[in-house]
Amino acid sequence: MSHVVTITTKLHDPAAVAAACQRLGLAAPVQGTAQLFSGEATGLLVQLPDWQYAVAIDTLTGVLRYDNYGGAWGAQAQLDRFLPMYAVEKTKLEARRRGYRVSEQALQDGSIKVQLIEGS
Repeated sequence: MSHVVTITTKLHDPAAVAAACQRLGLAAPVQGTAQLFSGEATGLLVQLPDWQYAVAIDTLTGVLRYDNYGGAWGAQAQLDRFLPMYAVEKTKLEARRRGYRVSEQALQDGSIKVQLIEGS
């Protein structure tokens, strides 16, 4: 039986953040404080390609803080690419932890189909 799921993601899992970074060829995230244009943000720092400032992820609240000045200091497309990778990696980690096998398929529209199969 097939089910379609829509996920609104908050980023709580450092392992899934690291897996998404690795998958996208980004530097490993580091815990720290990022200097933004107007202030600082503390959390798990992810440096997206061609972004002037890192994205700071508060894994306790799941909230991201960043400053890309409406795309002038970093293309929104880079963040839009990272977020679904986090969701896929988080889904895979949780599914495997619960004993499911996981397969994924890139679809023509750019989305990713993740299939969970009972049994390992």
